[in-house]
Amino acid sequence: AAGQKPPEITPEQLKAREEASRNAAPPRKLIFAVDGKPVITDVVEGDSAFGYSRGEFTTRVPVKAGEHFLRASYPELADLKDPRENINPDMRRGLFVDYLDIVGPFSPSPAPPESYQRLFTCGHVPGKHNPRCARVVVKNLMERAYRRPVTEQELASKLNLVTLAQREGDRLEEGVRLALQAVLSSPAFLFRVEADSKSAEPHAVSDYELASRLSYFLWASMPDRELFRMAKEQKLHDPAAQEAQVRRMLADPKAHNLVDNWAAQWLQLRSLGRTKPDPKRFPTVDDELLDAMRTETGMFVEAIIKEDRSILDFIDAPFTFVNGPLARHYGIPGVNGEEFQRVNLDGEQRGGVLTQGAILTVSSYPTRTSPPVRGKWVLENLLGTPPPPPPPDVPSLNESNIGTEVSLRQRLEQHRKDPSCSPCHNVMDPIGFGLENYNAVGAWRTEDGKFPIETAGTLPGGKSFSGSKGLKEILKGQSDAFVHNVTEKMLTYSLGRGLERSDRPTVDAIASQVAAQNYKFSALVLEVVKSKPFQMRGAEVAKP
Repeated sequence: AAGQKPPEITPEQLKAREEASRNAAPPRKLIFAVDGKPVITDVVEGDSAFGYSRGEFTTRVPVKAGEHFLRASYPELADLKDPRENINPDMRRGLFVDYLDIVGPFSPSPAPPESYQRLFTCGHVPGKHNPRCARVVVKNLMERAYRRPVTEQELASKLNLVTLAQREGDRLEEGVRLALQAVLSSPAFLFRVEADSKSAEPHAVSDYELASRLSYFLWASMPDRELFRMAKEQKLHDPAAQEAQVRRMLADPKAHNLVDNWAAQWLQLRSLGRTKPDPKRFPTVDDELLDAMRTETGMFVEAIIKEDRSILDFIDAPFTFVNGPLARHYGIPGVNGEEFQRVNLDGEQRGGVLTQGAILTVSSYPTRTSPPVRGKWVLENLLGTPPPPPPPDVPSLNESNIGTEVSLRQRLEQHRKDPSCSPCHNVMDPIGFGLENYNAVGAWRTEDGKFPIETAGTLPGGKSFSGSKGLKEILKGQSDAFVHNVTEKMLTYSLGRGLERSDRPTVDAIASQVAAQNYKFSALVLEVVKSKPFQMRGAEVAKP
């Protein structure tokens, strides 16, 4: 009430407030960014030892139609020495983003959107009947959707839908919408249809078909205007023009498809996070750290592509990409914050995909490492020599006292004494032992339980090595097998089919040419593109 005195604060209450203030969690900065540009920068105050005040932050941001990248984060948390510092006694995060609401648009323009202008390029006045414009619009739509010129018969069938809609009193726009629905349900849009030749012999694909092969190989998307133009002018089969287009496409941001799809399939990155590390054994490994591991490998692969580095760098390279949490996980000093930085490596502990957290985690069990699994991963994904599947009824490894009474290596040596297990384990286990300095989530260690790590190994051919550094030297010494395997992976991905016996000479020829060109990544892509399986297709002969 007006004029009423506020209640007096007793000395005990004041002391309690001061104590609570001293023990409150520190204030943390909140940043909300749209497409990497901060639009909210504020501070969240702590109200208890582990708690923070709840509240909402609101802003309005002008954005164009389309996809945008939104990120809300507390960047200072990335510099905690231990992420568990943000965990309260109830085992919940003390500070987190609870929800994100997106509303709008506010006061949208009544003018047709930019996409409308790109569609109706014929000067159409909204709401007016315009047969000439309908033909131009529908033809352009069909040629983009089918990725080739369309026949008069195909065009007429869709224009009939426009006419039908207008007879019912609908506007031209509604007629085009109806035609577009038919186009998007057509097999010519849903599938990459390639025409057969009347000849029973293999034949070169058309320029338009080659444009689609290039775009879906390198971009996982339809050809752009430049590829369509080259196809229309029938220039895509010219070797010089073809190489220029491949190099242009590799330099385009859309070439990140090779990271997201080809590399993710080859390196099994899509398995990361499906089976998460045991939180009791690895309490500092959360979803954000797993995502950082995936980002590291993605940025590493992208650097090899963009810088046109040797594909042998996949085995060993003097650099990687880390942010603050991942750098601390690896024991790399001098890196803080959320942003990833390129760091130079001395090659002793890290270098190449084999020593990256993503690969070491997907080739481990949730609770421990597995030398056989890691050995199998190397044989299958780097050398292209996967071991045969295990025989039926093989007993599982006894894990009851591993690390306390017996080392994992000793237990596996006992396991290999079984004659049905030794042929494969004699090959897989030594490779995996070379990576035992990395635990199941890729952190460096020198002991497993109370036993020191032993990384020495001898392969069936008699070659001995010690640790990941020695293992990588052996792998680099088998560069022919590695290049041959990467060539198979790339050719398979580019063709969208499994390789057959008849493809073996092509793989051999590509691998040889890549080696002769210093193993450059662009050489691998260009040789795949120039190959007969990519440039040609066999005739589909009807079976009797």
